[in-house]
Amino acid sequence: MMKLKSSVQQSFSNKMDKIKYFYLIFFLFLNLITLPVQGNCAVCHILTDAKSSGQIGPNLNQLKPDMTRVIYAVTNGIGVMPPYEDQLTLEEIQAVAYYVSLSANQ
Repeated sequence: MMKLKSSVQQSFSNKMDKIKYFYLIFFLFLNLITLPVQGNCAVCHILTDAKSSGQIGPNLNQLKPDMTRVIYAVTNGIGVMPPYEDQLTLEEIQAVAYYVSLSANQ
């Protein structure tokens, strides 16, 4: 009986995680629409899923960054990329990282 209860709890937890990330990604896309052009990742980066073709930053399809790497780069900036920690919330940065790492590693 305990295994069944644990299994149900784990299933519920997994569904909640998926819903949470769906809303984070949805919120991120709404914000990307309203960000000025200089704040749009697609201006500099290539990411096939986002249909972006920027030529300034690295090709994210080839780089295949994990979430930790994206969170660090977006938060602190790297190379010529400026930091976005003052422009994006932690949740938005996490949503960007989740989307980029998931899309680039397909």
